[in-house]
Amino acid sequence: MFKVTPLANEYLTIFESPEPASTFVGSPGITRLASGRIVVTMDLGNRWADWTYTKPKDLSKMGKVFVSDDHGKTFVLRKEYPFFHARPFAAGNSLYVLGHCRDLIVMRSDDDGETWSDAYPLTEGQKWHQAPSNVHYANGNVYLVMERMAYTDFKGWGVGSLAPVLMRGSEAADLTRRDNWTFASEIAFRDVIDGGELDYFGVPFFATPPNGSALVAPKRKAESAGWLETNVVQFVNPDHYWHDPDGRTFHLWMRANTGGTGYAAIAKVVEQPDGSMVTQLETVPSGKRVAFVPCPGGQLKFHILYDEVSRLYWLLSSQARDSMIRAELMPDDRYGLPNNERDRLQLHFSTNCIDWCFAGLVCAGRFAKESRQYGSMAIDGNDLHIVSRSGGEHSVTAHDAYKLTFHTIRNFRDLAY
Repeated sequence: MFKVTPLANEYLTIFESPEPASTFVGSPGITRLASGRIVVTMDLGNRWADWTYTKPKDLSKMGKVFVSDDHGKTFVLRKEYPFFHARPFAAGNSLYVLGHCRDLIVMRSDDDGETWSDAYPLTEGQKWHQAPSNVHYANGNVYLVMERMAYTDFKGWGVGSLAPVLMRGSEAADLTRRDNWTFASEIAFRDVIDGGELDYFGVPFFATPPNGSALVAPKRKAESAGWLETNVVQFVNPDHYWHDPDGRTFHLWMRANTGGTGYAAIAKVVEQPDGSMVTQLETVPSGKRVAFVPCPGGQLKFHILYDEVSRLYWLLSSQARDSMIRAELMPDDRYGLPNNERDRLQLHFSTNCIDWCFAGLVCAGRFAKESRQYGSMAIDGNDLHIVSRSGGEHSVTAHDAYKLTFHTIRNFRDLAY
């Protein structure tokens, strides 16, 4: 079927929704612990309600933690939790899962995920967002991004109102306590980028009202531009234009909701002498600000992982192949706008996060609703493990996938050239 042989088309199904017509799988997250245990998280979504802003009646089994001690051959359910958009990560001798149900919520395990603390709120009366993007370690700290809804006066999706917030916590601290986290300052997309002023590179692709949406074809709605689902990148090569020799600058690589493909949105955070963190746009040598950079698959959620062995950044993202079809001519089984293809995951590598080399097609569905999307990855020795939100013949849409699948690329560093 494929002229390019997929690297990891075979998979293990970790979880499958018993009601795929109404309840879908979301937020696949993964980490590998020092013990070798692999920890995978996910949540359940309901296509009839937006759980970002409204709370369902029963939260207790919304999120799930699975563990594997045999490199992903088998998984065991170890915990269910009452929040979503979460990811697992290690800090010190503890394992955490951090997500939100409107407010930020976190829980901790001190025995590699066998038993867990209660779920503790880190904020009060706020609305947050994210997907299981990457986690970065530097200076004895853990760094990750959650996104706060900075404005509420929008109509539609509201990604232009999201502010990516870099969070820093000491690896030695108890990260279930709010006072052990430092939050960076906030800028929302709409604070710094005026879609009406952009020109010459086709962003945004469709005309939309400020902070609203527009119908561009029957049943095809375009949302105003924004950024979301943020990764953290630090440039360690001193030859890089954006390298900080003090190690206090962190770049935010984000999904760019523009109606087009091939771009990511970026910003940066700089740690100050007093320990505070300031979020701002980056510049290029001409002095011009830069908010968009080339990124294959940057139109949907992607995952960036820096590998210290190969000294390369690895990018897992969705492959676009037909983003220029007119919206009114799209087949009924295609989801959303032309740039929203979700049936293939691809792998790239880069020395600098700008110039990406194609490493391979990771996995692919046979039709639009057999999606492979929202992937997260973790390194296990010489192998790369990937979890995907995957659909099939029972999917209502390509978005509403009903399986959590586990894929492995053996000796992934051999793909670099």
